[in-house]
Amino acid sequence: MAKYILKRFIHGLISIVIVVAIVMVLIYTLLDRMTIFAEDEVYRKLQSNAKTTYTYRRWQDYGYLDYVNYSEWLTAQVREGNMDAETREAASKLGRKAEDDDEVVAKYVQEFTDYYKSKGFNVERLKAVTSRRKVAAGGQPELFAHRDRPLSSRLIEYFSSIVTIDTIHYVDEETDIGERGLTFTTHDPVYGGEKFSPAIIGNGTKHKYLLYFNDRFPYLHQNLITINLGTSYSVNKDHDVLETMLQTQGEYVTKQMTFPTNHTEESADDLHTATYLAGSLAGSEMLQTRFVDDYTNTLTTKGGRSKIAFSFSIGIIASILAYALGLPLGVFMARHKDGLVDKLGTFYIVFIMSVPSLAYIFLFKAIGGSLGLPTTFDVNHGTTLMYVLPIVSLALPSVANLMKWLRRYMIDQMNSDYVKFARSGGLSENEIFAKHILKNAAIPIVHGIPSTILGALTGAIITERVYTVPGTGNLLTQAINFYDNGVIVGVTMFYGLLSVVSIILGDVLMSVVDPRISFSNESR
Repeated sequence: MAKYILKRFIHGLISIVIVVAIVMVLIYTLLDRMTIFAEDEVYRKLQSNAKTTYTYRRWQDYGYLDYVNYSEWLTAQVREGNMDAETREAASKLGRKAEDDDEVVAKYVQEFTDYYKSKGFNVERLKAVTSRRKVAAGGQPELFAHRDRPLSSRLIEYFSSIVTIDTIHYVDEETDIGERGLTFTTHDPVYGGEKFSPAIIGNGTKHKYLLYFNDRFPYLHQNLITINLGTSYSVNKDHDVLETMLQTQGEYVTKQMTFPTNHTEESADDLHTATYLAGSLAGSEMLQTRFVDDYTNTLTTKGGRSKIAFSFSIGIIASILAYALGLPLGVFMARHKDGLVDKLGTFYIVFIMSVPSLAYIFLFKAIGGSLGLPTTFDVNHGTTLMYVLPIVSLALPSVANLMKWLRRYMIDQMNSDYVKFARSGGLSENEIFAKHILKNAAIPIVHGIPSTILGALTGAIITERVYTVPGTGNLLTQAINFYDNGVIVGVTMFYGLLSVVSIILGDVLMSVVDPRISFSNESR
C-alpha cells in the first residue's frame, strides 16, 4: 500500500508540473503581454520614456522577463564595494543622447552594456524626449537591459520557492538590526505581557512572530514554514495566492491596542503578522510612534470570513445534502426499477443533465428571490439564509449525479451471477440488497468522497459568480479578468494538488471498503 501511494503521489506531482508548465506557456507565450495593462491606471497616466520603463518593470513583476535598470545597477555596484557613492552620482547623469555622455558616464554605460549583452540581455538606450528644448514630463533618458525568461527557469524558480523556511538570515547581513536570534517568551508582548501566552519571536527573520497563540481557530499559528503559491499583482496586490484565500474579508475590526513603543490607539493591525520592511521606520513618523524596528508591515483584522471559508462552508454542506438525498433515492430507484419513483427520478436526472447549469442556477435564484431569500452575499452583515440558494444550486446537480450512478451500479450488480446464486441459497431480497448489491455498487461512489470534500475548498466558479460569493471559485475568474498571472498559476497549482490528493485518498478508501482490492503486486 505504502509503495503504491508513493508511486501515485510521484506520478501526480509530475502531472502537476506538466499542467503548470502548460498554463505558463498559455499565459506567457500565447497571450499578448500588453493585456496586463488593461486596468492599470498608473500606466495610462505615464508618458514617453517613463511609460516604457514602467512597462518593462511590470513585465518583470509578472514573470515575463528579467529587467535591470542602469540606475539600479549602479546602486548595486556601490553596495558590493565596486564603486563609491560620489562616482555613482557622477555615472548616473546620462546625457540626453549617447553622444552627450561625459567620460565617466560613457565608461560605466559601456561596462553595463558589455556585461549584460554577455549574459544574453538586450540593452536599450532611450534618448531624452524634449519639448521646447526642455526634457518633457516622463522623457528623461533611460538605459536598461531585459531578457525574456525561458519556461524552464520559470518552472524551477516557481517550484523551488513553494515552501520557504524563515531564518534569522532573511534580513540583509549588512543591515544593523541588533543581535539576530530567536526568543521564547511565555507572556506575549502583543497582550502586554499580562497573561500566559507562549510565543517565539525572531530578529533577522522575515516574520516577527514565528509561533504564537490567539483567539482565532486553530488558535496556534506559525510563520516558520510558509507556502508560496504565487504573488498577486492585481486581485490582491503583493500578497500570495494562499494568503489571499485565507485572509479575512469585510470591514475592519478595531480594538484598543498597545504597540511595541507602548503607544496605545484603536487599530485593526494584527501585530502577530508583522514582517520586515527595510527602511520603513526611518521614512515614517507615524510608524515611529508605533514600532521600534523595521517589523512594521502588518495585516489587518476584518470581521468577515475568508474566501476559502465561504467556499468550503457552501461546498461541504451541499455535498452532505447531496449524499443524504442522492444515495437513498438511487437505491430506491434501483429497487423499484421502472416504477413511478424511478421514472420521476430519471426525468429529474435528464432535466439536470440537459439544461445548462447557468440556466437552472438563475432559475433557482429567481425562485428563491421571489420567496424572499437573499440572492447575493453580504460579507459584513450576512445571515445564514444567504447560504441557502448557493447550497441548493450546488446540491441538486450532485443529487442527480449520485442517483444516476448508484442506480446504474446497482442494476448492473442485480444481473450478476452471484446475486442469482444468493437467491438460490435462500437469502431474502433485503439481505441480497444490503449485504451484496449495495455494498458492491457503493465502491465506485466511495472513491469520489475525498474529491467531493477537498473539491469544496476550490469553490464553484459559476455559482459563486451568480450569487457574488466572495470565495475561492470566484478568485480564478477575477484573476483571468485582471490578467493576474501569478494568481492564475497559483490557483492551478492549488487545484492540481487537491486533485492528486483526492485521487489517492479515493483509492485508499476503496481498499478499506472492499478488502478484495489490493494495491500490491503480490498474488494471492
